[in-house]
Parts: sequence; structure tokens; C-alpha cells
Amino acid sequence: MENITVNEGKELIRIVDGTAYERYALQTKLIGKDDDMIDMVKEYALPHMQKGDILFMSEKAVACTQNRAIPLDEIKPGFLAKLLVKFVYRSPHGLGRTMPETMQVTIDLVGTPRVLFAAFCSAIGKLFKKRGIFYAICGDEVRAIDGPCPTAMPPLNKCVTLGPLNPDKVCRDIADAVGYDVAVIDANDLGIEILGFSGKKNQIDFLTKVLADNPLCQGNQCTPMGIIRKAR
Repeated sequence: MENITVNEGKELIRIVDGTAYERYALQTKLIGKDDDMIDMVKEYALPHMQKGDILFMSEKAVACTQNRAIPLDEIKPGFLAKLLVKFVYRSPHGLGRTMPETMQVTIDLVGTPRVLFAAFCSAIGKLFKKRGIFYAICGDEVRAIDGPCPTAMPPLNKCVTLGPLNPDKVCRDIADAVGYDVAVIDANDLGIEILGFSGKKNQIDFLTKVLADNPLCQGNQCTPMGIIRKAR
């Protein structure tokens, strides 16, 4: 199989605590709601894996198999969503909550009172140059929402994607099926978070370091999973 690669602009080797690790990206078909993640891993990852490897996968790919990618044309933003986006910080790294559709999904997920309270506290925080208050109040579910990315593979370039359900369980189920530890990651240009992991929790700091530059990338590479391997 020729689907194992290193994405352009990313390095194969990363040194963590004095040890070198290889990070391979795996190209797959576009994974969607009709796919089973275990089947995808067996088809695209398992043939390449060796003893001691760790499989890592994009949270967006997992969420898509759970039918958590919502097309923009199915979202009808209300007045509140259209109003609140006018006050959202516009990061150069992504759309975030700056689209009415994404804000509407946030409101639907956690409710109007919580969003209003978070928006009020965020406004106060801006006076003291504090960011991240909105997400701290709304919670990890809202933090994990991804707006549409213009460079993503269609149809994800026109979808709002929720975070995956039960990522720890997803990792355990896949690990039981294939015999390797599995991690689900939420990574972008700003950083990385390990959402789920089948192995020992004391390895999470290591995973964060070895994947800090997001070797899967964010665009149309179609590499939703990868392999960590200790370099020989």
C-alpha cells in the first residue's frame, strides 16, 4: 500500500525528551457517516503498523463517522446568533464562532442562557485582555466545534462539525480490535489536545509533545490518521 506519507511542510522525525520518533500520515478515502472507524483503521493503517506503534486520528474523522458534520444549508441562524458573532474575536487561524451558523450550533448545543452568560463574561474579560472565557464557560463540547474550512475536502469545507462522542471509548474499541494503542486528537495551528487515548494516561503529555506541529495538517491532504513510531 502506498498511502503512507509525510505531509508537505512537516518533518518525519521529532525529538521528545531526547528520543527520536517518526510520525507518518496515512492517506484514506474521504471518511463519512456511512463508514465504520474500525474498518477504516483495518484497511488503511493496520497493514503499516509495527510492534510499539501508536495510532492517532483526527477528531473530525471520528465525528464524521458519528454523523456529527452538519451542512451549512441545514443550519438556520437566529437573531441572537447573528448578533453575537459581531463581537467575536476574529482569529487569523480559523473562522471559530465568527459565522452565524457556527454560533447557532453553539446555542443549540448548550442553550441560550449559558451562551448569553458566557458572552457577557467574555465581554468583561476583554476589558482586562483576557481571552478564552467564552469557551471556559460553554465547555469542551463547544470548544471542539469546528467551523467550515475552505481548504478542507468537500463536503467538509461547507460543514460545521461537532466534537466526537465518547472519544476514550472510541479509542478503546479500536485498540481492542487492532491490538495497538489509539489516540484521538484535536490539532490545529494553535496547538493540540488529546481528546481520547486507549493507553496509560501518563503518556498523554508525551503524545502532546510528539504531535505538537500537527503532522496530519488541516487542509485537503486527506490524511485523517497517522502512526507514531520510535525511530531506530
